[in-house]
Amino acid sequence: MGKLYEFREEDAYNFARHVHIQVKTRGEELQFYWCPYCKGGKNGKDKGTFSINLHTGQFKCLRSSCSVSGNIITLARDFDFHLSRDVDEYYMHKTSYRRFKKPVEAIKPQPKAVEWLAGRGISKEVVERYEITIHNRQENVIVFPFFDEKGNLVNIKYRNSEYNGEGNKEWFEKGCKPILFGMKQCNMKNKRLVITEGQIDSLSCVEAGVENAVSVPGGKNGFTWIPFCWDWWCQFEELIVFGDLEHGQITLLDDLTKRFPGKVRHVQIEDYKDCKDANDILLRYGKGAVKKAIENAIEQPVKQVKELADVKRRDLKDIPKFKTGFGLLDSYLGGYFYGGQLIILTGKRGQGKSTVANEICVAALQQGKKIFAYSGELPEWQYKSWIDFQIAGPDNIVEQPDRDGGGLRRFITNSNQDLIDDWYRRKFYIFDNNVVDDDELTDLVTTIENSIMQYGIDLVVVDNLMTALDVDMEKDEYRCQSKFVKKLSRIAKRHDVVIILVAHPRKNSFTKDENDAVSGSGDITNAADVVMTFRRDENTEDHNFLSISKNRWFGRLTKKDGIDMWYNQKSRRIIDRSKPDFDYDVGWKPKEIQQQTIDGFIDLTDDMESPFTMDE
Repeated sequence: MGKLYEFREEDAYNFARHVHIQVKTRGEELQFYWCPYCKGGKNGKDKGTFSINLHTGQFKCLRSSCSVSGNIITLARDFDFHLSRDVDEYYMHKTSYRRFKKPVEAIKPQPKAVEWLAGRGISKEVVERYEITIHNRQENVIVFPFFDEKGNLVNIKYRNSEYNGEGNKEWFEKGCKPILFGMKQCNMKNKRLVITEGQIDSLSCVEAGVENAVSVPGGKNGFTWIPFCWDWWCQFEELIVFGDLEHGQITLLDDLTKRFPGKVRHVQIEDYKDCKDANDILLRYGKGAVKKAIENAIEQPVKQVKELADVKRRDLKDIPKFKTGFGLLDSYLGGYFYGGQLIILTGKRGQGKSTVANEICVAALQQGKKIFAYSGELPEWQYKSWIDFQIAGPDNIVEQPDRDGGGLRRFITNSNQDLIDDWYRRKFYIFDNNVVDDDELTDLVTTIENSIMQYGIDLVVVDNLMTALDVDMEKDEYRCQSKFVKKLSRIAKRHDVVIILVAHPRKNSFTKDENDAVSGSGDITNAADVVMTFRRDENTEDHNFLSISKNRWFGRLTKKDGIDMWYNQKSRRIIDRSKPDFDYDVGWKPKEIQQQTIDGFIDLTDDMESPFTMDE
């Protein structure tokens, strides 16, 4: 199939939806409930006999009386299933094009055509070879005939030689097959082909002594010709792209590099000599400059590959960073979390990993950083309430006995809540769980990247992995996880931000390796720069441990239990030994409360409680 069509896993799923058959993934195969050809045989008893390989697109039915096989293109043909316009036209021949009578003898150019092209530097000899003439009834219209490799006239293009900005400059005969201009005149023994954007540019190359020069029919954005020229141009071993130079970029280059199966080279920008195209070079600098530009063509560098010597050094001090709020943790991580890092934070359900993530958010806010948070398990108001308590601190949380005798009620006063809101306004953003599209995974990834660019986000918290995924159960759940985490890693590195991903451990995991204990695909921890695990001390209620099992940048890992940490129930704060107590100041300037006690209750009639409260 070459590069005309490359199988995509999504095409197999789209085909299943097209024929309305249930599917499930088994290893590398997409298994269908029944075969779309034989329908499971008599009475549909044979199920699960048909499958498509998700790597190759090959299919087969295991029923001996059916035994149909082929590839995804076979299915597209047999079930009228759309893959792409190129495939539709090339393999299914859905489009019917006009046919012209094959000329008995070569078309003889009219003097007007020869005269006009001479003004563009094209000789009479080249005009005659390419059989360019004028319209029978319009002398100002130049006619460019498009012959295929067999000499059949399959398309005609017209150009207004007196174009002044009004009407059409160029147009085609209606209903003609799109092919390259100059195919008939090429020498197939010469395995090098030069391709340009315009017909006059390809003629300029021929004028300069280039043997095989063709041009695309419809400009830089039209590639409908590829299916009809595929077999022909695959005979060439080397393609030289001589597109137009626009805004420092060569047209046609990116698309043709992806599609041509052989070696692709392109004219160097300096060899354009500040000209737009081959004809401009011919007119200003002559044939030699055009020929030299083609001979000096270089290969397109492989994308995502560069010379190591060209990699710029980067000092850690120049990378965006912030302290975690845990001094001992920072000492293991080179002093900070650094932009570009993906952090995995794991731990058993309900043991406080979300609280640790919140504590890091508070520290980032103290340092003037901007945050985007996704909380899949908590409603927005509850997430806000929780982190507001951590921001407020124990001395700014009011306790009252529950009027129903159920313990203590804790809350932040309205005035202090206003101060906290003002403190992180335009610095803290949260994913709106009330607006969720069908494809939440794609929506979340897009929202994260858009927020980073629009709001200047420094820290992203995704809590947690499983709630962030909207997994199609017909697909491989681990593959979805892997793709999601890799996307987060790329976003972190592309934008120099820190991303913390909260993940659960595997159920009933007996491994001693904390990286392997993270639930889901192994790619999750492979993509991470730091993996941390938070757990409670089983013997002491408020004592906890934070361990580091992966530290890609600096290599330091915690020993034994990890870093000692302590938890305060009143404020939900977590500290390590770098802080003397839980009542540390984060900078939002709390308002003093004049407390008056009435029958054991604090009188707050002038400063009513915030609606965000926490019951003990």
